[in-house]
Amino acid sequence: MDDGLLGELRIKIIDTLNLMDVAPEEIEADAPLVGGNLGIDSIDILELVMMIEKDYAVKIDNKELGARVFASLESLARYVGENTPGRSN
Repeated sequence: MDDGLLGELRIKIIDTLNLMDVAPEEIEADAPLVGGNLGIDSIDILELVMMIEKDYAVKIDNKELGARVFASLESLARYVGENTPGRSN
């Protein structure tokens, strides 16, 4: 797993969702993103999908894929790493 990408995504999640009371290290790689300690809901996921598409040119175009991708920070980083054009894993 790309630790740099994990750290980058932690910061982008905090910035995108205005989670200013959350430190990046508080977002555990294997903890659930949705319904977990961060309080991320379906509206937040839509914001994250737009950020991922804009910043990484990666599409998350259906609910089933989104559920798998946003299961945890680790699954999100894996999907982004594998699908970002020009990114080497």
